[in-house]
Amino acid sequence: MNLTKNTAIAGNVPVVIVASAFGVESIRRDGHAMWAEVAARAGAAGFEVRRELFADDTQSQPDSLRELGDTIRAAGIWPVYSTPATLFDDHGALDETAMTQTLAEADALGARIVKFQLGGSATTGTATAADTLERLIAGIADSKAKVVVENGQLKAGGTIDAFAALFEALKPRTHALSMTFDTGNWRWADQDPMEAARRLSSYVTYVHCKAVQGEGARRFATAPAIGDTSFATLLKHLPRDVPRGIEFPFDPAHLADDAARYVKQIASTDQ
Repeated sequence: MNLTKNTAIAGNVPVVIVASAFGVESIRRDGHAMWAEVAARAGAAGFEVRRELFADDTQSQPDSLRELGDTIRAAGIWPVYSTPATLFDDHGALDETAMTQTLAEADALGARIVKFQLGGSATTGTATAADTLERLIAGIADSKAKVVVENGQLKAGGTIDAFAALFEALKPRTHALSMTFDTGNWRWADQDPMEAARRLSSYVTYVHCKAVQGEGARRFATAPAIGDTSFATLLKHLPRDVPRGIEFPFDPAHLADDAARYVKQIASTDQ
């Protein structure tokens, strides 16, 4: 599967705009389709549909997802499907129901990438027993989308060790499951992003880009500043040929302009 087929700007990595960048209320009010077209006009290669931003349950039904996927592709870009569902439950066991449902929804959308949260327990982590991993591999084997897990903002599913343990246990079949590396979420989980990049970069096939301001509960996502050397250095330690998603909020008064500006900035950082 070629995740870099449609590049936003020739010679640079493809950029995906995450729906939430346009604002939660904008997406819930107008629907994903309208803003996917804005993303396409901004030069994005892909658009990330967020399940938690559906206005009602009808939008997650197969017919609605197929229609949305067709609209996104008609705009000349490809869809990514994101769910807040976790691969592992609070006890570290594989959540096969959530996995199966999400993969079916991603298939209906025609997603190129489908993104889960890792989940698991902050104390016991994720299950790495051979039989559990066999069921995981079997469960995602027929997915038409690339299956990835993202580091979240909680200790459960947000630690470097949890991802390292999972991918180590999956060897030599790590190609079956890969990682969305969120550059900012590590801060919420009190993890060092640079250490995460050094230990996990070989498993990364999608990057969520954002900077973080504030401390503790007052942290918030923001756009990486032009010339932000720490952000650029972090990207240098990650694969340079994988899609980069914009997951920070645009200015509500300049949504379309911000989208175009940040697509160019994120595509060219460290290139």
